[in-house]
Amino acid sequence: MADEQAPKKKKSKLKWIILLFLILLLSGGGAGAWFFFLKDKFGGEGGEVPKKEQQAADAAKVAPPPGVGGPIVPLKTYTTNLADPLGRRFIKISLAVQAADDTVAPMLQAQEARVSDTVIMLLSSKSYADIATPESKEILKSEILSRLNLILGGPKISQVLITDFVIQ
Repeated sequence: MADEQAPKKKKSKLKWIILLFLILLLSGGGAGAWFFFLKDKFGGEGGEVPKKEQQAADAAKVAPPPGVGGPIVPLKTYTTNLADPLGRRFIKISLAVQAADDTVAPMLQAQEARVSDTVIMLLSSKSYADIATPESKEILKSEILSRLNLILGGPKISQVLITDFVIQ
């Protein structure tokens, strides 16, 4: 009878060791996945969320307050692929800008190629997750605002308005 109980104890200890090893392996894999893939999306230290918030704050400092300014100038409709892994999503967006005064519209027409290049390069660097929420659309607008003001050489645009927005 003593011989029968000894092998059962060995088997039960082996099961516990294997179970403990599997738990450690899964928790380590989960921690690694979070560190490499999800940390930036949820605003971990050094992640994208604080960086984007900082860019929005910087753009707000450069631009005059919304609602103050001159005429609204429509821009072209831009269509480009998004930076998604399979490359199957695209964005179609129409923009208008609120200019500081009447001299901005001719400046935008003169710089139309640079404006188009800037907007398309910015949009094509974004993924669906980067522009899916209302907050991320506000960040996108502030990024476009700061880049257009860089092209025009100062705070000549006070607000970017999205007049049409389609993601497919």
